Amino acid sequence: MLFGSSGIRRKFDQPLIDTALAVGSALTDSSSKILVGRDTRTTSPLLSHLVISGILGNGGTVYDTGIAPTPSIAYSARTVQTGCMITASHNPEEYNGIKLFNTDGSSFTLTQQADIETRLKTKHWTDWKHQGIHKIFDAIEPHKKIILDQVRIQKGISVIIDCGNGAGCMVTPSLLKETHVKTRCINCNPSGHFARPSEPLNKYLEYIGQMIKKTDASCAIIHDGDADRMMAFDNKGRFIDGDHLLMLFARYLGAKHVVTTTDASMIIEEVAEVRRTPVGDSYVSEELRSWGDFGGEPSGAWIFPKISYCPDGPYAAALFCEIASEWDIAGELDVMPYYPILRESFHCDAAREMVLALGAESPTNGIRYADEDGWYLIRASGTEPKIRLTAEGKNPEKAKTLLELAKSRIRLGKTA
Repeated sequence: MLFGSSGIRRKFDQPLIDTALAVGSALTDSSSKILVGRDTRTTSPLLSHLVISGILGNGGTVYDTGIAPTPSIAYSARTVQTGCMITASHNPEEYNGIKLFNTDGSSFTLTQQADIETRLKTKHWTDWKHQGIHKIFDAIEPHKKIILDQVRIQKGISVIIDCGNGAGCMVTPSLLKETHVKTRCINCNPSGHFARPSEPLNKYLEYIGQMIKKTDASCAIIHDGDADRMMAFDNKGRFIDGDHLLMLFARYLGAKHVVTTTDASMIIEEVAEVRRTPVGDSYVSEELRSWGDFGGEPSGAWIFPKISYCPDGPYAAALFCEIASEWDIAGELDVMPYYPILRESFHCDAAREMVLALGAESPTNGIRYADEDGWYLIRASGTEPKIRLTAEGKNPEKAKTLLELAKSRIRLGKTA
């Protein structure tokens, strides 16, 4: 299967090059106007040119944005017929890929993905008289404008921003400066190489907490490679895990109906009615199209339907700064419920096959076991050759027990 849980993604190689050209051509069968953007990876210009060549070769019109965050492309897709983003999101630099968006910012559905894969088997080229049109388009300013129209940040806060040398460099620093936030930027140049691993995990960001304490900053904002993710630190210099960030956003927004994933903590049920989807922002997005006020997953993907159905890191960053300007975030976090949650992953070239052998209907959806005091989830990553394990319990012992049960199930190959 070409598509994973968040678009097409693999290590940069000849098949990915061939796929980029073919996808551009196939897209033009159903969309005559296509918006194309890319992240900062050194391989992204080549893949972008290939997708654009495919579109032009089949007679389509390309609206070329150049470097931009994924949510900027998803938001501006409403001005065309399809949005296309060249990115591997939070994956390491040697990866790249393609994300496709509908006009409401939602990712292509499973049906749309299957249709693209079918059309890739046939060549789609027009003759020399009917080549397409290439136009330059600014997808960043419209995205910034809608965020500025909706967010109100009180004066007097200072923020550390770490864009990880990704596409967020093009939006978040200037966006927050326009709201009169005092910013201190780290890794905010789109160099094409990541100064830290792109995935916004606490273990890669140990320097942030010390910087907050030294500068007396109000908070810190962290992005991944394409800025569809946003994680944060509070005013005490503590990393905020995704489950509590989900709860913080839900409480501040007054969201009564929240969509999240099967690997998210039980705590969200204490503040809202919840529907759970398989892991992957595209599943959250699809559910939000028919139900819910707000959605997200603990990896840092936050979806605000009033903007679009794409995870929006810059909007989440601005909203978090609004919260920080009104609330004592550390104090809010200290009174939130907490259940121990453990997450591990390990490399496995046959991850999908192994999870299917355990009895899962879908490898990326995985297998979830739950009782009254906790749950565990075993699933194959949709973006990397890994198996991911998550376990949560109402106390540390229960969480550890459930994680060991999950590991034991893998070792023994048990299907039930």
